[in-house]
Amino acid sequence: MSRTTRVVLVLVLLAVTVSGCAINPVTGKRELSLVSPQQELAIGSEGYKAVAAEYGLYADPALQAYVDEVGQKVAKVSHMPTLAWHFTVLDDPVVNAFAMPGGYIYVTRGILAHMNSEAQLAGLLGHEIGHVTSRHSAQQLTQQQLYGLGLGVASIFSKTVAKYGDLAQQGLSLLFLKYIRDDEREADDLAVRYAAAAGYDPREIPATYVMLQRLGEGSGSRLPSFLSTHPDPGDRLNTTTALAQQAIQGKSNLAVNGRTYVQHLDGIAFGEDPRQGYFAGDLLYHPSLRFQMTLPTGWKHQNSRAAVASQEPGQKAVMQLSLANAGTLSPEAFAQRLVSAGKVAGAQGRAETIDGKPAWVGRLSIPQEGGTAAVMTAGWIRRADTLMFQVLGRSQQPGDADDAKILASLRSIRTLSDAARLNVTSDRVKVGKVAATGTLQATLQKLGATQPQYATDALINGLELDETVRAGTLLKWIVAGRH
Repeated sequence: MSRTTRVVLVLVLLAVTVSGCAINPVTGKRELSLVSPQQELAIGSEGYKAVAAEYGLYADPALQAYVDEVGQKVAKVSHMPTLAWHFTVLDDPVVNAFAMPGGYIYVTRGILAHMNSEAQLAGLLGHEIGHVTSRHSAQQLTQQQLYGLGLGVASIFSKTVAKYGDLAQQGLSLLFLKYIRDDEREADDLAVRYAAAAGYDPREIPATYVMLQRLGEGSGSRLPSFLSTHPDPGDRLNTTTALAQQAIQGKSNLAVNGRTYVQHLDGIAFGEDPRQGYFAGDLLYHPSLRFQMTLPTGWKHQNSRAAVASQEPGQKAVMQLSLANAGTLSPEAFAQRLVSAGKVAGAQGRAETIDGKPAWVGRLSIPQEGGTAAVMTAGWIRRADTLMFQVLGRSQQPGDADDAKILASLRSIRTLSDAARLNVTSDRVKVGKVAATGTLQATLQKLGATQPQYATDALINGLELDETVRAGTLLKWIVAGRH
């Protein structure tokens, strides 16, 4: 017996002794688990706070309530009907949906805009509910711990994770894990069963996989975010089609509710929200936080709700702007607190004034394995009573040309006052009734849709441009915002 095998067996025996076995709600079988149902609830609850901070909640109470209503209806016929389920729409343009332990289900506004019926939504939510009722995340956590990996490894690949507590870290780290083939098959099967049991027509579900396939093909074969954590276990279109045909046997009056669903999408934001920051060359404009910043020329820039990152093309230097959890501390006091709390080994710098605001700029010593220390350029700017910007950067050598560019970017932060840059709006989905039967392309022309968006308009309607659209049909198309 190899040393690795012996270690794993010892861990398994220890796990059985400490945590025992758990009953899988779906199969009714006992299974080894290092994560108790109580721990799943705690991870989900703390993870919710972290997800809300990272992605943002979509500010449409009516849409939030609608998605929750459909989700609760499906959850009540699941294997865990008494669990306190939570269904949340995230303000994220990517096409994605995911589940956290404890009954926390998330869908993005991006994936909602691409679907076309309430039954299709029920299937999507049923799929995520199935991951929870089957305890797939708990099983993955158990496997990682048994093999000594832990979620600490996953957190290394997500700088955002480190900002939160242990339970929230576990929740966010789960978003980076991929479900195995059998988990996906089980979730697909449960999606069909749950949707049908809730009174929805499961034959709408395969359309989701058609949309994901078209979206992937249209983006250069790059998988949508949904498939990055839900790897395709094969021909899911054919699989769910067959499952749906079996599920409808003996059932009648199954709901589709296409018009109801599409009506709820009228006005939903589509694509990136420029109010959360956008680039004009090397200039970053952030209307929501009312600031602008000049990033290093020629560097690669990326913006998310949580941070703005910029990287030298040869990966010799990188910098990141984010918000610091500093309360009402001054920038200088915050730097000192990091040292006294042991977060950094040392901080050398001085107080400055940037854009008329108090700031601290200097260098941090970050302990590394082997007793060495990495030096990072750092700066904090107090922008408001409870708002402080944090800039962290690193180049090959402190004081080199790239380091000078990081400092120049830090000191370039200014208040955004240009009305044209402030008053930007995102693209929106518009819903309207087709007046006369015709091809989708001809109909879009009559509706005043913009030609560059025709392919996207076709995709979000689940149609082809040469396909016939009948009079009275509700159609979606993209209306450009101001940006």
